[in-house]
Amino acid sequence: MLADDTREWLEADGLGGFASGTVSGIRTRRYHALLLIATTPPTGRMVLVNGFDAWVEYAGRRIPISSQRYVPGIVHPDGASRIESFTADPWPAWNYQVSSGLRIGQEIVVPHERAAVAVVWRLVESPGDDVPIRVVVRPFLSGRDYHSTHHENSACSTTAITSGDAVTWQPYDSVPPVISRTNADYTHEPDWYRQFLYSAEQARGLDALEDLLAPGWLTFDLRKGQALWLLQSGPSAVDDATPLAEAVSRLRDDEQTRRAAFASPLHRAADAYLVKRGDGRTIIAGYPWFTDWGRDTFFALRGLCLDTARVDEACNVLLTWSAALSDGMLPNRFPDRGERPEFNSVDASLWFVLAVHGLCAVVDRGEGTIGATARSALLDAARQVLDACFRGTRFGIRADSDGLLACGEPGLALTWMDARVDGRPVTPRIGKPVEVQALWLNALQFGASWDSRWQAIATQGRDAFASRFWNASRGCLYDVVDVDHEAGRVDPSVRPNQIFAAGGLGTPLVDPDRARAVVDVVERTLLTPQGLRTLAPGEPGYAGHHVGGPAERDAAYHQGTAWPFLMEPFVEAWLAANGDDEARRREASERFLRPLIAQLEAAGLGHLSELADAEPPFSPGGCPFQAWSMGSLIRLRRRLG
Repeated sequence: MLADDTREWLEADGLGGFASGTVSGIRTRRYHALLLIATTPPTGRMVLVNGFDAWVEYAGRRIPISSQRYVPGIVHPDGASRIESFTADPWPAWNYQVSSGLRIGQEIVVPHERAAVAVVWRLVESPGDDVPIRVVVRPFLSGRDYHSTHHENSACSTTAITSGDAVTWQPYDSVPPVISRTNADYTHEPDWYRQFLYSAEQARGLDALEDLLAPGWLTFDLRKGQALWLLQSGPSAVDDATPLAEAVSRLRDDEQTRRAAFASPLHRAADAYLVKRGDGRTIIAGYPWFTDWGRDTFFALRGLCLDTARVDEACNVLLTWSAALSDGMLPNRFPDRGERPEFNSVDASLWFVLAVHGLCAVVDRGEGTIGATARSALLDAARQVLDACFRGTRFGIRADSDGLLACGEPGLALTWMDARVDGRPVTPRIGKPVEVQALWLNALQFGASWDSRWQAIATQGRDAFASRFWNASRGCLYDVVDVDHEAGRVDPSVRPNQIFAAGGLGTPLVDPDRARAVVDVVERTLLTPQGLRTLAPGEPGYAGHHVGGPAERDAAYHQGTAWPFLMEPFVEAWLAANGDDEARRREASERFLRPLIAQLEAAGLGHLSELADAEPPFSPGGCPFQAWSMGSLIRLRRRLG
């Protein structure tokens, strides 16, 4: 088990904070932490308690049950080698074979909508003697932004304030205090642990070294019962007046009940991404480093909420985002701290319209209800998006004379392929990108259901699309027409974006023969077990692996790297082209769904990663817990059974 530091667990708190780590217990990311809170949910994330060392004292021996990695790659102590078993269900739990006849269990539980975490140790098997069995824990503190690292400094306060069963640490005045409640004896002896090495950050070409404050240690006597450690911070912490044993027991019982109520493990995984934003709700794009992004939110919402019978939450999310509507555009991102929302996307607003459409369709089928006022507000927001796109808004976004939607200005990348290297977009796609037309024309069709004036524009746009996007030489669709707003100039790159126009969003925008040809080209050149490649092998700039430093990874982000979220629209188009009957759905389930299901145990446990290498062995990469990957998987699972 020592080498198993590639599989990661996540405990999200519903506020944007979380606890996370690896099966081995070795922290490989700067984001791995025991208490990581969102000070302005879901943003303002800070790491307060990074982790801990733990060991067992028995019969004169000190036996580690934790491991850390230090420069230059040394793992110490050897506690991970004693891991006998691990499960992430219903929360992370380990069994350690400490010695012959002595086994100890450890579990980590994060309560919902509380900035808190409980750690519990218990005897699973104990020797038949009366020799004391103690667990000793050495916490590691920082008090930093979750994107940064911490280093030894004289400004860091080593003070501890003790009151009853609680010890309070506050390394910096500007950082929320940590309240540590235990049934342990606390010994205050501050020291610095230096040069932790985070191997995942090192592989990403980022700052990978950290120093952490160890304020003292906690000594638990397991002969007296379970060792209880409750960490909390901020106004959403657990009530301090409740006795510790009762507080931890209630926390565990409440979480057990809440988690057991989900219809499936996928439903429970979906819940991790739904968090508070002010008085409303939003969707975290991915853990551990993303916050909430518009494009990701509106795409993922269909699977995370609409396909999991969470209609109220879906409505709340859309209303929360609609409040930020500006010039007919929804933000693509709410920054981590304070800055104004970023309106740098052409497709986020269109995905919003389609999410509203999906919500209304679910309600109209009787699968949920929303209030008339809420529905009216969402339809009005959708109308504002269509109006703004038609008349023109930021960044050259406008309906052209052919009914198609043009977008883009030099130096910008407005589609989902928005990576930049040295400030320059890798795939600017200025002009009329293919998936933007699919989104635009589908949004117009929805608009026509309440305003007939959109029907004529939709019809004109569909006719123009059918005549202008067909690439006869390759038997598929152009990725962009009118490139750089130059009439007639096309980009013939074979990319997955065309799948949205070939049935991935419902009705294809081309005739059945051409739609089938598109699906065949995509299947032949772009399909991997983990999603669709973003560029066909052999195309200029193709990158088979998403590795290296930030510049190398960003250059490969949309230049071959495979994305799991694209599998759902591909399967929709594949079924439309090949026949949507029981036999075909079984075939699709075996060929396309099963490999994704297998990935639930590969990186982020119970979740799907953001992306994967384009070449074998198709290693997962990017965020190990990604919202639109999970939303896509849930939709596929429901679609295929």
